[in-house]
Amino acid sequence: MAVREIRKYPDTILGKKTAPVDAIDGAIHRLIDDMVDTMHAAPGVGLAANQVGVPVQVAIIDLSAQKEYSRHPLIVLINPEILTTKGSVIEEEGCLSIPEFVEKITRAAMVTVRAQDRSGAVFELEAEGLLAKALQHEIDHLNGMLFVDRLSQLKRNIFRRKYRKTVLQKA
Repeated sequence: MAVREIRKYPDTILGKKTAPVDAIDGAIHRLIDDMVDTMHAAPGVGLAANQVGVPVQVAIIDLSAQKEYSRHPLIVLINPEILTTKGSVIEEEGCLSIPEFVEKITRAAMVTVRAQDRSGAVFELEAEGLLAKALQHEIDHLNGMLFVDRLSQLKRNIFRRKYRKTVLQKA
């Protein structure tokens, strides 16, 4: 297991749809283990494979550090898809690939997701709250979408200017 580099905006891999996983083999298991180490080292609550440079449909979520979700173990999502959504909420959101930037994003309040676990078994998960937001965020990553892509054009332009300025100040 290893900590991998998290790709940062505007890395092009973040804007491309990932490929389905055809076979859950040793390489996928190593990827998942590395993603867990990487996410915890960051620290974060979710990570998609393309964020560590691997364009396949694998994502993980671990909310166990959050008191209200402490009973939720690590969730591994292979080839996930959102089946249903209900309601909407507007909450602040951030991303390990866009450090130091948060913005209010509209998401579904509740979702039902179907995916495979690391053994290949298909499961469905109904979620609300932080888990619903994390599921939508990570599945967006796998579809080549960042949370800033959900902003209005005006807010996206403001984000780009702020982000460039922040990056230039650190250089």
